[in-house]
Amino acid sequence: MATARKDKPNSEVQHWLNIIRAYEKEYAPWEKRVDKILERYRDEKRNRQDVDNPSTRFNILWANVQTLVPATFARLPQPDVSRRFSDRDPVGRVAALILERALDFEIQHYRDYRSTMRQCVTDRFLGGRGTSWARYEPHIKAGAAQQPIDGDQVTEDVDEPQEQLDYECAPVDYVHWKDFGHTVARTWEEVTAVWRKVYMTRDACVARFGKKLGDRIPLDATPDDLKRSDTENPEMKDHQRACVYEIWNKEDEEAIWLSKSMKEVLDKKDDPLELEDFFPCPRPLYATMTNESLIPVPDFSLYQDQAYELDLASDRIDGLLKALQVRGVYDASLGVEIARLFTDAGNTDLRPIKNWQAFAEKNGLKGAIDIVDLAPIAAALKEAYEAMEQIKNQVYEITGISDIIRGQTEASETATAQQIKGQYASLRLRSMQQEVAVFATELLKLKAQIVSGFDAQTLAQISAVDQLAEADKPLVPQALQLLANKPLRSFRVEIAADSLVQIDEQEEKQSRVEFLTAIGAFMKGAVEVGGAAPQFAPLLMELLKFGVSGFKVGKTIEGTIDQAIEELKQAAKQPKPPDPKMQAEQMKAQAEVQKAQMGVKVEQQKAQIDERRMKMEEQHDMRQMQIDGAMQQQDAAMQQQGMQMKGQQMQMQHQQKMQQAMMPKPPPRKQ
Repeated sequence: MATARKDKPNSEVQHWLNIIRAYEKEYAPWEKRVDKILERYRDEKRNRQDVDNPSTRFNILWANVQTLVPATFARLPQPDVSRRFSDRDPVGRVAALILERALDFEIQHYRDYRSTMRQCVTDRFLGGRGTSWARYEPHIKAGAAQQPIDGDQVTEDVDEPQEQLDYECAPVDYVHWKDFGHTVARTWEEVTAVWRKVYMTRDACVARFGKKLGDRIPLDATPDDLKRSDTENPEMKDHQRACVYEIWNKEDEEAIWLSKSMKEVLDKKDDPLELEDFFPCPRPLYATMTNESLIPVPDFSLYQDQAYELDLASDRIDGLLKALQVRGVYDASLGVEIARLFTDAGNTDLRPIKNWQAFAEKNGLKGAIDIVDLAPIAAALKEAYEAMEQIKNQVYEITGISDIIRGQTEASETATAQQIKGQYASLRLRSMQQEVAVFATELLKLKAQIVSGFDAQTLAQISAVDQLAEADKPLVPQALQLLANKPLRSFRVEIAADSLVQIDEQEEKQSRVEFLTAIGAFMKGAVEVGGAAPQFAPLLMELLKFGVSGFKVGKTIEGTIDQAIEELKQAAKQPKPPDPKMQAEQMKAQAEVQKAQMGVKVEQQKAQIDERRMKMEEQHDMRQMQIDGAMQQQDAAMQQQGMQMKGQQMQMQHQQKMQQAMMPKPPPRKQ
């Protein structure tokens, strides 16, 4: 059983040694190429050349790297932490603000992020790969010794001081391109394990692995840069280190520490940092890549032929410049006075000539001196300079460096032409800047996940939560609790490419003025609308929040806007105390309305009375007409009856007269 336990670690170590050996064999040609590129960048070959006849070189590699590094990374990035969904979530907003302030403190207070980014960007433009590593670093201090209760000492032993957490940080380490490795794969997504070499002193080994194991680790390794110095400085041989491999296996989600010299596992932990993507390092910052391999192609490899031609042209120009001097012969019979004309003669200097007549017969000074013709040399030098400029332009076409990047413009160009050149150059560099921004963002995401796991008190201190807006302070406990639970699932950590490049202060001031101008114009219109229609006040505040949240500076006042919106909503639900002036105006308006209503009622009643009167008059007229008609009919009937009676009477009288006429007359009386 003891043998089985001993063989198991050895077999595991052998498994990882085989994987490391496969990587070293695959990347050996690339490492040799990068060594040559660095040698050329540092111009080390010149020191080993013939001192008496050194060749002239044009270090275009140094010039390009010194141009591209500040063009892609000129200052510290500005982290931007926001909610994944821009909905209304006060707790999430405060949590994002705390995390952003904590990240800003980390990258501003500690210098590791700045130096790591600079070194990674430099490696990207030299060897083609820049790598970094994030880790958690707690600092412990000794606490006060535990005091006995009520002053009673139980034993004579003195209590040892307890360890307490002093502070925490999340540093990011630069990993040399020779000290980084991963499983051989075609793309980064296929990589299952990453590792780095850590060179540790004896004290560091004891502090990390304990005294018993730390004293056993042999100090038999030295970084390659120190190995190169051993031959030049024998004292460097004493700087031996222990080379420890820190391997993170994504398939088993465990971290392993081992040493090639001991052939055993030094330590093993299951998912030490609990990162979302497990790896403590972001995807390396690569140069030119293909889909068949993760071996990068350095930029210098793409224009090394032109660089060689530049060296050749520079050496030819140096030779022509040395040949471009006055050389010739003179007639020795005339003495040394002719030669002294070019050596120690001053302005308007005249030399005496003996036997002037013979000197004049030999065509004077022209016949006495023969100077080497410098015209062919000058023409060749001019052609060499033109050829050199053409080669440089070819390099600039390959690398994407334009004249406008180096600040070289022509005075005859218009402002529009220069602006177009600047935009074109910016477009050609945009992809490089974006790659650096993505690398910086991924590194900040790792740092953000580690920072979120800090103690709540530490996180509150480094983010200065006591300086937040009064509307945000009550939400701090809930925000800290939210950060402790997988923060990147709820937030975005982003870095704009422009934040890595030096920005003109005038442009930043102009953006702030534009922000204040836009908000001022909106507030002016909102006050007018809100005064005329108070029910629209919450909607106007929501629109204000929508506009302010688009600016980075608006995050600090977003909580105040939320508080104002809540106050407006609560005020809308509760009745406001009546304003005496407003109440008097309302009473006056109500009185006028009531008066108007009474007038309308009176008019309505008057109209009803008039209508009734008209109806009564109409009924009376109808009745009168009926009475008059009846009386007329009665009068007509009476007249008709009278006429009938009169006719009957006249008929009776006529009959009587007829009867009388027909009756015999009586005899006359006798007198």
